Amino acid sequence: MSIDIDINSGFCFGVTRAIQAAESELQKGALYCLGDIVHNGQEVKRLELLGLQTIDYDDLRTLPAHSRVLLRAHGEPPSTYWIAQQRGIEIIDATCPVVKKLQDRIRACYEKHRNDEALPPQIIIYGQPGHAEVIGLQGQTNNTAIVIESIDQLDRIDFTRPIYLFSQTTKSVEGFQALVDAIKSAISNQQSAIVPEVHDTICRNVANRVAQLQDFARANDLVIFVGGSKSSNARVLYKNCVEVNPNTIFISSPDEVVDKLSTFHTASADRKNVQRSTLKVGICGATSTPRWLMKQVRDKLTNL
Repeated sequence: MSIDIDINSGFCFGVTRAIQAAESELQKGALYCLGDIVHNGQEVKRLELLGLQTIDYDDLRTLPAHSRVLLRAHGEPPSTYWIAQQRGIEIIDATCPVVKKLQDRIRACYEKHRNDEALPPQIIIYGQPGHAEVIGLQGQTNNTAIVIESIDQLDRIDFTRPIYLFSQTTKSVEGFQALVDAIKSAISNQQSAIVPEVHDTICRNVANRVAQLQDFARANDLVIFVGGSKSSNARVLYKNCVEVNPNTIFISSPDEVVDKLSTFHTASADRKNVQRSTLKVGICGATSTPRWLMKQVRDKLTNL
């Protein structure tokens, strides 16, 4: 068995920045984080051992004055800042700069068109409903933005009213373009004069990983994808791996390696691309997967 860790996998810039902020601020004293700092249980546990305390919105409303709360890379709606200000809470804002810029653009669009009474505008967000980033984006529009995850939900749009389309930063470029095409087609079918204003706000540092990851998956006989169970990015990238290499297994911790490899071994007789005397194993992960975790998986395999 030869084992290789994908050089392009691991934390994206925004997550790295938030983790570094947490580690730095923990040296100054007690620190809370509003929600899991990253959608990876192993990394959350590591930081909790260093003293980071994860809280929810109910906790935020009851924290004592002068508490310090870190906002993760996903960003937050304006209401979170308002609550913190009212309670005298110090905010350490680790919102990803890419997400922050998107929030500003959506808020500016909302403020510019909110009083267009003749043709009330629609701000559409291509994203995952309930996702932390999307909640923050909706908040910029006083929660009036329409969230659409697929072209199956086009019935939520009124094609006789102005359309301003944005995207969650971690969505796929192909999915966004498919939505744009579907919206234009629907407008044409209804013979509407509306011309949608399209803003491609997908982070290319994340989107470009798909092609790189699929090249990596093709080059290996077996792929072990390491990702958090809560991570939407992990689910998407895992699916991208499976598309080009069905010999791909998903794990969240090194402890799962033995069971998952047993399952793979049982099914491998019916699979292709496992012909070499030396099995090439590739380890990769999501933008929320720490490299130290992928290295632990490698070490587990080496010991086996």
